[in-house]
This record gives sequence, structure tokens and C-alpha cells, in this order.
Amino acid sequence: MNTPVNLLDFDQDGLVAWFAERGEKPFRARQVMRWLHREGCDDFTAMTDVAKSLRARLQAEACVRSPSPIRDSVSSDGTRKWLLDVGNANAVETVFIPEASRGTLCISSQAGCALDCAFCSTGKQGFNRNLSAGEIIGQLWLANRLLGAARDVAPGASLEQGGESAGDLEGEPDSGRMISNVVMMGMGEPLANYENVVTALRLMLDDHAYGLSRRRVTVSTSGIVPAIDRLREDCPVALAVSLHAPDDALRDQLVPINIKYPLRELMAACVRYLDRAPRDFVTFEYVMLDGINDSDAHARALVALVRDVPCKFNLIPFNPFPGSAFRRSGSDRIRRFAGILIDAGIVTTTRKTRGEDVDAACGQLAGQVQDKTRRTIRLENLREAR
Repeated sequence: MNTPVNLLDFDQDGLVAWFAERGEKPFRARQVMRWLHREGCDDFTAMTDVAKSLRARLQAEACVRSPSPIRDSVSSDGTRKWLLDVGNANAVETVFIPEASRGTLCISSQAGCALDCAFCSTGKQGFNRNLSAGEIIGQLWLANRLLGAARDVAPGASLEQGGESAGDLEGEPDSGRMISNVVMMGMGEPLANYENVVTALRLMLDDHAYGLSRRRVTVSTSGIVPAIDRLREDCPVALAVSLHAPDDALRDQLVPINIKYPLRELMAACVRYLDRAPRDFVTFEYVMLDGINDSDAHARALVALVRDVPCKFNLIPFNPFPGSAFRRSGSDRIRRFAGILIDAGIVTTTRKTRGEDVDAACGQLAGQVQDKTRRTIRLENLREAR
């Protein structure tokens, strides 16, 4: 017996093609797409404007399958974090950040992460696999359902379903929908799972699905230069770059992918991306690590580094996690660092720490990952090859 096809794995082109193989017109695919994503419907029999014969065929050949919740926690500040089962003892985390004028969903793209950034909890667990397109968009699909069904959950609650974080985010105010902004800033490096992430992005933007503006969807990357160029051509959305250091020597230590794609190449890719981007700037994310990357000299070096890159900076106070060797920069140090950037004419914000009491803050997402990598050996080989 054939395994049912998960319709969440298809963007519009893919769904139209799947329907065409079954002799169905494109408008039927778009009908079903609206039921899936606009209505959050997983029951084909409820799709009342779809022909009965097609509903029966969908019942036999297809399914609507999102990751299932293991744990649902609500922070004292209203931030909500879900631990989601993606099979084979792996689980990923998704975070919803409510604000007065918008609601932002932080989505994961991989079970774990192979990039091993020094200050990130996810990377310390290693890497298991890429998430499918359905598992990525399924986080948005599921969050819409859960938020719609349980908007009155009291902060501080923890809801057992048995069976980064990203405050201060991009996007104009929009109180018309519960989730108005999506950021690919959860577990994993989105551009290392390029095809599946782009399929999910296209669904986020599609008027037959979620209809989000390109300005309201942000992909955060550690700096995979060829994939930044591909995204510029295929699906340009707002771009955030995890920078975290002003020079190659320090960034090689903190963000090891820099060994392969150093800052000169990364800055050039950012400038190229802006030709097609929905915003006229790149956001640089910069985690503030006490005594590591937070001196006045580091700030001045950043000013020189981004001189030719239209940008804004989002400074992120480091969020500790068990086993971390780093400390958060002090508030006065962060303010002085920000002041140097601002005095140089660079728009600079300091991210509010949200959801820290449920480990939902930026850099704290860890989930459950069965590591299939040999990260230390791979990293040493990369350094030797440079």
C-alpha cells in the first residue's frame, strides 16, 4: 500500500503538478491549497466546494501532516514555545512572540545544526537531518491552529500535550492576524536546507496560502554565500546575517562557516542581495559576549567593515545555556557599543530578551537531536583546507 502524500510538502507549482498527474485542473489545486493553509483544514471531507470524487481520492492518496506537539510552554512575558516531534527521537522548537502591533513566529529548518557556532545551544547538540518543506511550513500551519484555538492561555502556564527567540523583529505593524511576521531564526541554518526552505517561503508568500509580504518574512543565515546569491534570484525576502564579529580571526572562532566564506565575500554577497531585496538594508545580528567581541575597538572595526553595506544592527544580549563558556555583556557595555555604531550613522537596536524562562530566547533553542555528525573532525579539516 502506498504511503499517503503529505500535501504540506507542496508549494503552488508542486501542488498543481501533482493534481495534473491525476487529471485535475489547476484551479482544483488552488482550491485545496486555500483549505489547507487559509483555513488550516486537515479533513478532506470538510472541503465543501471540492468535488466529492476528488475528496474521496484525496482521502485515499493524500494527508495533511504537520509536526506534532510534545510540549507547549508559555513564558511570563507571553512568549510561547512548542517542542515538536519530527520523528526518530528528534524534536525541534518553534517560538511565537506576541507584541502589541504584531505577532512573530520563529521557525526551525533543521533537526540540529552542523555549523557549530560557539555561542549557540542548537549547534552544541550536533545535526541529524534537514526538515522537509511540510515540516517547515507545518510549524506555521500548526501555530495558526493552536493560537486560534487557545488564545486565552495564561502566561506562565506549561501545557503538556501527551501525548531565536527573535524579539524586536522586522515588519510593519499588523494587528489583523495572529501571526503577521515569520522569521527563519529557529534551529538550524536555513540556507543549508535550501530547496525545502524556499518551498516553504513560497507558501508563506502565496496569496492562496498565507499571503505574507516579502517584507514580513525574514531568513537568517550564518553566511553561506552561494545560497545567498541563489535566494536573491529565487525568492528574495528580508535578509538577516548572523555576524557576531568584525574580523575573520574572531569570526572563524565564533562562526566557523566563516573559514569557508570569509567576511569580504559575505559583505559582497549582502550588497548583491540588496538589488532584489524587499528592504533596502540587511540586518546584521550581533550577539554581545562579555570580553570577547564587545569592546570599543570591535565596534569601530564593525563600522569600517560595513561602510559600503546599507544595514542596521540588532545587538543581542547573550542568553546563557548549560555548558556555555560565555557571559552576557553588561548593559552599560552594550549601550556604549551601540552608541559607537549610532554615532557612525548606523541604525542600531538592542533586542529584548523574550521567553528566557522557558528557554525560548535567541540562541537557547535546542530541542532533541540525535547527532549524526563528527563536528570536531570536520571543523579541523575545514581549517586545514583554508
